[in-house]
Amino acid sequence: MAEGQKPLIGILVWRDGFKFSEPGYFRNLIRAGNRLGAQVFLFSPMDIDTRMRRIRGITPTDTGGWEMRYYPWPETVIDRHRRGGSGYSSIRNSKLFTYANNKFTHKWKVTQMFMQEDSLKRWIPETVEYGQNNLMNMLRKHQLLYIKPGNGTGGSSIVKVKSIGSRYEVSGRDLRQGTRRAILHTKSGLMAWLNHWTVSQRIRNGNFMIQQGLNLDLVPGRVSDTRLLIQKNEEGKWDVTGMGVRTGPVGSATSNLHGGGRAQPFNELMVKSFGAEKAASIRNECERLAFAVVHFIEQEFGSMMEYGLDIGIDTSGKVWLIEVNPKPGREIFKGMGNMELYRKSIERPIQYSMYLARKLRNKEKGVEITEATDEEM
Repeated sequence: MAEGQKPLIGILVWRDGFKFSEPGYFRNLIRAGNRLGAQVFLFSPMDIDTRMRRIRGITPTDTGGWEMRYYPWPETVIDRHRRGGSGYSSIRNSKLFTYANNKFTHKWKVTQMFMQEDSLKRWIPETVEYGQNNLMNMLRKHQLLYIKPGNGTGGSSIVKVKSIGSRYEVSGRDLRQGTRRAILHTKSGLMAWLNHWTVSQRIRNGNFMIQQGLNLDLVPGRVSDTRLLIQKNEEGKWDVTGMGVRTGPVGSATSNLHGGGRAQPFNELMVKSFGAEKAASIRNECERLAFAVVHFIEQEFGSMMEYGLDIGIDTSGKVWLIEVNPKPGREIFKGMGNMELYRKSIERPIQYSMYLARKLRNKEKGVEITEATDEEM
């Protein structure tokens, strides 16, 4: 890339024609690139021409559509592909591109790793792989359980199981975000219901896990959790961009916004629930947890760009890590009405990718730029 030329950033996505999984977010990313002085385009595995070393890239038009043309090889690539598949896997496992975010792993495996890590395990709810013996053991230990896919996202396929006397109340959301409820009066009936669920609601042949339930009803009858977004900035340093609380509808097993949840600022609910002093302490602990998580992940998987942490604050104020997402949404900030934070959350992946592009250019010229160490953060 010639000196002074705009950084060229590709976003690896799933597409079917001009149909994308996150069209609004992709438009905003490309617009952010334009504002920040980068050239950004979308592409999928089918758009890579290795022989000619060029990419068939896609950008939005002024009239709301999309247009396609060939681009040179991108300096950095943001992986936002969310559907897997052989074409994606072969590209992601190759050395064709410099990625802003390294490969990660599925939720079940990373949860196991977190539970074994001394710096993190105090924040992790007890979690085991789904199976009859594990289910019976967890029912004896916990009145509330979650059965969730080890490779899921967005609250799909998650079931809440609540033990009330000799019966079990089951509620959840299926793959299409439809609500499911049942009352079962025997353990064998519960097991049969869950066995059917874990087959019919499986995501891409993934497994399910059983997780200790938490009392997250800071709003009575409604599940609340915190979404914390931690991202690298234009200097390659980790920084907490923002956090907010999602509160689900009455009786829902999850708090996800597209499942009917409501977003509000973190301090608003925490101060109301615990008072200002304890709310500040909880916020600080959530941020310490976020930095501990991303440092551990980078030690295991290499350099990353951003993570969304779903954090549970139970009714006693204890902080729990529910899950981490390497390709997080940021709609919670828009739901809170904080458009400045929403814009910042979109700009940061571009800023970090531009930082990486500058780093590569300088390396070619013999000038080394290093990412920040823990002591510099």
